[in-house]
Amino acid sequence: MGERRKGNPSKGEQKKASNGQNENLGQWGRAWEVDWFSLAGVIFLLMFAPLIVYYFVMSCDQYQCSLTAPILDIYTGKAKLSDIWDKTPLITWKAVYIYAVWVSFQVFLYVFIPDVCHKFLPGYAGGVQDGSRTPAGIINKYEVNGLQAWIITHILWVANAYYFHWFSPTIIIDNWIPLLWCANILGYAVSTFVLIKAYLFPTIAADCKFTGNFFYNYMMGIEFNPRIGKWFDFKLFFNGRPGIIAWTLINLSYAAKQQELYGQITNSMILVNVLQAIYVVDFFWNESWYLKTIDICHDHFGWYLGWGDCVWLPYLYTLQGLYLVYNPVQLSTPAAVGILLFGLIGYYIFRMTNHQKDLFRRTNGNCKIWGQKPKYIECSYTSGDGRRHYSKLMISGFWGVARHFNYTGDLMGSLSYCLVCGFDHLLPYFYIIYMTILLVHRCIRDEHRCSSKYGKDWKLYTDAVSYRLIPGVF
Repeated sequence: MGERRKGNPSKGEQKKASNGQNENLGQWGRAWEVDWFSLAGVIFLLMFAPLIVYYFVMSCDQYQCSLTAPILDIYTGKAKLSDIWDKTPLITWKAVYIYAVWVSFQVFLYVFIPDVCHKFLPGYAGGVQDGSRTPAGIINKYEVNGLQAWIITHILWVANAYYFHWFSPTIIIDNWIPLLWCANILGYAVSTFVLIKAYLFPTIAADCKFTGNFFYNYMMGIEFNPRIGKWFDFKLFFNGRPGIIAWTLINLSYAAKQQELYGQITNSMILVNVLQAIYVVDFFWNESWYLKTIDICHDHFGWYLGWGDCVWLPYLYTLQGLYLVYNPVQLSTPAAVGILLFGLIGYYIFRMTNHQKDLFRRTNGNCKIWGQKPKYIECSYTSGDGRRHYSKLMISGFWGVARHFNYTGDLMGSLSYCLVCGFDHLLPYFYIIYMTILLVHRCIRDEHRCSSKYGKDWKLYTDAVSYRLIPGVF
């Protein structure tokens, strides 16, 4: 998306943001008004993102994951678009049943099974947790039970594979394209529902933002935290469940398919499963920390998150495993060890950077980072209810190396997933290309918001920590 410009809040919000604080209120969160560049980006994604997902999955299903072969076939007249579409599996009642059971089961685990893992897992923060303060000054409470849901789901999956045999472990990939249509239906249905809900019965009206542009409202969302009842939070549920819990199950299904087709599971498939499982488990172990990230703290809930979490995430974040089903790669031992170490180092940087930030926040700076008391810059901001709040921005540890060094570690991990696939095709590398664009864009928009939120204090911070991702480069 393009840079989000400052806009004007509604009259009701203007009254709340007294004493010249309208500018801060308008800037915190997503845009109040939309420039033409942002609108063009929104329309482009609404039109082409679903086609991109379809093209990638179709390329594997019909062309051994070659991204150029379908285009060349059409260009040379060997195939027509209608030929490709005719070979594409359509939605089936079996896929509808599988997907409905899957989503319903995750809703059940999220809403009706309170977390107990925090009672016996040292260091795990689950159960009822506070979120960050919203622009309207509200602090929502969340039932954090994602790790528990992940554990229960995977215990049942393994029990089925080795004991019950209710369904084949390859059930996901065997129905992969029909499930794609089901995921699209849910993604669009949820996005449309929250748009209507924002107009008719918003959860917190003061946290809604209306730009006056239907396409931008639909994609980027109007409500900040749409909810049904006290605990079903759309943003937390769809960001973590069903997509991220499914991520590791999808990879296991790929591995089972590789075993079925070739009689073995390659070390590259094992690496993909291990490295991505580390990321997924880390996400759920730190789900309470996730409540403080940009997805929860700044993004409104619309098509961008609703459809993206249902379709984009499970289908494009798992491309490496899908590629290895059609193109098995057996790495040399040095290559496998090197990629594993590279991925683990990236994970260490990602996790320790976030741990330092979390420790600093929990102790209000009364801790030690790299053996020393951390340095910080004190900032202030005003919320929508007119109250003034104070924050501390740490400039020690990894946060003194670069302003988003956690993203640097994340990108190293993302690259390691791709490297296991070798260099014969571009498709597995879509993930690192996409993540680089996503995280660089996130750096820029996050800093734009922080600059608007903190004003001159943010300038002091950027002067102290000069680089965003790579010291001396960017």
